[in-house]
Amino acid sequence: MRSTEGETVVAVLAMPRFYALDVSIPEHVFGRHLGYRVLVCGDAGGGSSSLAGVENADVVVVPGYADPHLPVPEEYLGALRSAVDRGARVVAVCTGVFALADAGILDGRSATTHWRHTDELRLAHPRVDVVENRLFVEDGPILTSAGGGAAIDACLHVVQSDFGAAVADAVAKDVVFSSVRGAHEPQYTEAPAPPRDSLWATREWVRENIGSPITVQRLADHSLLSRRTLIRRFARETGMPPMQWVVLQRILGARRLLETSDWSVEKIAGATGFGSAANFRTIFRREVGVTPTAYRKLHGPAAG
Repeated sequence: MRSTEGETVVAVLAMPRFYALDVSIPEHVFGRHLGYRVLVCGDAGGGSSSLAGVENADVVVVPGYADPHLPVPEEYLGALRSAVDRGARVVAVCTGVFALADAGILDGRSATTHWRHTDELRLAHPRVDVVENRLFVEDGPILTSAGGGAAIDACLHVVQSDFGAAVADAVAKDVVFSSVRGAHEPQYTEAPAPPRDSLWATREWVRENIGSPITVQRLADHSLLSRRTLIRRFARETGMPPMQWVVLQRILGARRLLETSDWSVEKIAGATGFGSAANFRTIFRREVGVTPTAYRKLHGPAAG
């Protein structure tokens, strides 16, 4: 969704008792790209009169705030309901999800928050499907995330949705952050593996050889692990099975090529390991929601 001026207007709606870090993260991330105009509204923007900044926003970000069990003023909840009713995208960071839940926006939807608050959210709002241990959860136009670094992931995910993977990579580099992590990655692991046991090197090998045939056995061989141990550790580190993660890397690589090159669909299919163009089109549409050609029209070199 874009404003009439061509910019995407992002309103950061700071609730009473807001966390300053949670306000500064979306302000900083979205502010790194000229396609966004960022407004800080609410308690951090000069009082309730500044809620007017939310009225025409394309994206409304709700930062976390202290004591989420305490009510927030009704005018804030009304501003959120109005934003959803007119089709704006709403992003909640950490305990900001409680404001969305209080407004009734999350009834019947899936959502997450910082792991310290998931039980509290589930108890206070039984109509919300609370998802445990996820960086962020996207349900329609509503995106909810954990705190801290997950807020950056959520914002970068929005940038990627609006402007493509290559732009999101550039913004991530500008804010000195890794490329966008997937929503399915966990907030934490119960028993973190020592650095020497990390599969980071194997994941980097996949990215560098994304056009090659890759199987679970090849991953296990590269990491010097048994198949069973590889699968268990991969799920612990990434939150998903190995081959699902590989497919997502292939999709991400294909998106970058569609956005930045004039390569044919057949050439991109080969370069990213999908094999045939038909297989590439089928999987790309399943994962992204549009065909490679339609995606290129939206985000390719000639799209701007």
